[in-house]
Amino acid sequence: MGKKVKEEKKKERTTRGEKHEELDIHRKRRDADMQGESEKKHRKDGRREHRKRPGQNESEEIRSVIPKTNSPVNSDESRSRSSTFSFSPTSCCSERCIMNKFHAMFLLICATTADLSNDCNDPNWHSLETLENARMECGPSFENRCYCLRTCYENRHQYVVNCTNSGFYNVTPLSHLPNETQKNQLTRLCYFQVLIFTGNYLGELPWNVFGTLDSLPYLRMIDMSNNKIREIRGKAYHHVQRVERLILDFNELSLDPARSHPRVFSNFVSLLELHLTDAFEDGLPRDLAATLHDIFVNSNLTQLIKLHLEQNEISEFKDSNVFCDLPNLLDLYLGDNTLTALHFNISCLHKLRFLDLQRNKFTKVVEHDLQAMDTLIKHNQSIAIDLTGNPLECSCKLNPFIKWMKKTKVFVRNKDNLMCYKGGIPHEIYETKNCTPRLFSSTPRGATVLLFFLSMVLIGLVCALIYVQRTKLQQKIEPILDSMNKRVRYTSIAAGDIREDL
Repeated sequence: MGKKVKEEKKKERTTRGEKHEELDIHRKRRDADMQGESEKKHRKDGRREHRKRPGQNESEEIRSVIPKTNSPVNSDESRSRSSTFSFSPTSCCSERCIMNKFHAMFLLICATTADLSNDCNDPNWHSLETLENARMECGPSFENRCYCLRTCYENRHQYVVNCTNSGFYNVTPLSHLPNETQKNQLTRLCYFQVLIFTGNYLGELPWNVFGTLDSLPYLRMIDMSNNKIREIRGKAYHHVQRVERLILDFNELSLDPARSHPRVFSNFVSLLELHLTDAFEDGLPRDLAATLHDIFVNSNLTQLIKLHLEQNEISEFKDSNVFCDLPNLLDLYLGDNTLTALHFNISCLHKLRFLDLQRNKFTKVVEHDLQAMDTLIKHNQSIAIDLTGNPLECSCKLNPFIKWMKKTKVFVRNKDNLMCYKGGIPHEIYETKNCTPRLFSSTPRGATVLLFFLSMVLIGLVCALIYVQRTKLQQKIEPILDSMNKRVRYTSIAAGDIREDL
């Protein structure tokens, strides 16, 4: 019986194996047929690629010229493929119409696919440009002092014009910037341009730094730091509508109203970041805030989200609304100045998420500023502030700030590392006990000034009343004075008689 069961199981396994073999053969035939059909379809699509029919979808036309991310962007193969591409003459009426159409679609696709096609982590991407070629590509106007090449900059592939410490005394070369992306639209798509023009000796930026033609549609960043720039003419920056970051750090800009123009940044309609670290001349005028406010208002920097004003010796802002015309401001950097309080209206910055006040001159934080920061929580889900490196005073004046930190929803960066100073010696921040209330200790500055003014007025009125009534007062006071004189005289005579008797 057991032998019969074993034979049946063996026969069943054999039958099952034969069925599996038949299924594998059928599956392989099906895959081969599907692959053959797919290859035929690709060959047909390849033949159609350069023969676009009227009415064909424009997105398909654009996809046919975008280089694939899994192959070298500048390989010889991709160049040869792209060089054979041509638009159908029936799709547009003229070459100019075709290029305008292509340009508009290019910007749209760059905005959506740039991060995918310019990934610095792509192992297949490599640059074929040497340093010598990079110098020559800049053109004769740059006198072989700069490098113009595609490279990985800030974690993405971009076309960089680098003129660091090149010894230029004027901006003449900038009117001949190589527009690499425009020259090679079919092979080098989505390579935005970066201009690094630092460490030179410019002094003044004249009108039309980048020329009179709008030939820089892909320029996204301008770094002109450390160029000893003192003056920027009102029409210096033209054709910068798409620039998103402007860096003017470590210059010597003058804010003299007679020399500076309030619309100096008016053409940066897409500007997201403005860097002005140590950008102004030493000994700034006290009306710096008013001048900056005029610039912000007249330049219409409504898209700005990040503003750097570190290391500018700013002690106060007389114009409290200096930043109120920057409605989208997210990050405000005021570190390494000499501020002792905010001195500006922070409640109008509804989107503010970070306020940098590092290494200023705060000895305390007044309650008015603390309340203003708490009001921002109503508009933002989170906001952070950094007060690291300020000479906070270890005294009762610091207690409101310490209590505020314990209950506020504002994130205080490096809160556990804040120090206060007593006699020049740093201590971990602590709450001072047994604080004796002082007269007017919590009185606002305005109320103190008003009280002093009223006291002086009262004293003046009393003096005026005495002067007007001086005759009557004299008549009443003279008898009293005579009586006092007689008493003194009689007392002195009596004292003399006593001495004679002795």
